[in-house]
Amino acid sequence: MARVISLVNQKGGVGKTTTSINLSASLGKLGKKTLLIDLDPQGNTSTGLGVNKGDITGSVYECLNGTSTFKKSVIKTRFSNLYLLPATINLAGIDIELIEMSHEDPKFRINDQLKNAIEPIKEKFDYIIIDCPPSLGILTTNALVASDSVIIPVQCEFFALEGITQLLNTIIMTQTRLNPTLRIEGVLLTLLDSRTNLGFEVVEEVRKFFGEKVFNTIIPRLIRLVEAPSHGEPINEYEPEGRAAEAFNNLAKEVILRDESN
Repeated sequence: MARVISLVNQKGGVGKTTTSINLSASLGKLGKKTLLIDLDPQGNTSTGLGVNKGDITGSVYECLNGTSTFKKSVIKTRFSNLYLLPATINLAGIDIELIEMSHEDPKFRINDQLKNAIEPIKEKFDYIIIDCPPSLGILTTNALVASDSVIIPVQCEFFALEGITQLLNTIIMTQTRLNPTLRIEGVLLTLLDSRTNLGFEVVEEVRKFFGEKVFNTIIPRLIRLVEAPSHGEPINEYEPEGRAAEAFNNLAKEVILRDESN
């Protein structure tokens, strides 16, 4: 049965999509059958894995509104053990559709739609990774309800912890009202520029704030990591011997170890 992990931070530019792509690819390389769900209407995760949006016939949008299923819409990527449920711009209007559906049917539960769609295919995967949009709206709430745990990417830059309290409150509210078994898998430090003192000051600050929840692995800011999505490849294919590929391989091992210990 798959472990479902959402990557969540309402701030943009924290490396959430980069982490989703490369953590999923690294889990696949380690022999874990992994499904990556692109839950962002921008569809950057799908593009970053080389999917041509013009070729997409089924997406997460159709799965959420009930016109398709995960089984029909999931794509097998060309990368080891890695599958994708893509997103298109249609997903931007799903909030309104789900609200309308709830008005038509009093038993319809808006926040359960992703969970319900995932349930029939959970046994087919070891991990399901959800790349959430940079907001705390209906899509992210659906992800939190469907998930066993969350990873919070935090960039090693000024104002790194800005907005974290709001995110933590959302997680606590989800635990209290909608998904009592949800836990924080870990906090991931991203975009570390090792040439600056500020980056290491932020690392220290985040470790003080979150303690043992912070992953040992830190994702560096590297140009090759930025280039890889434009080639439609995860970093372990684009530069398999590089520092970034090593970092994500280490992160995947940490995730597996944490799950085995819980």
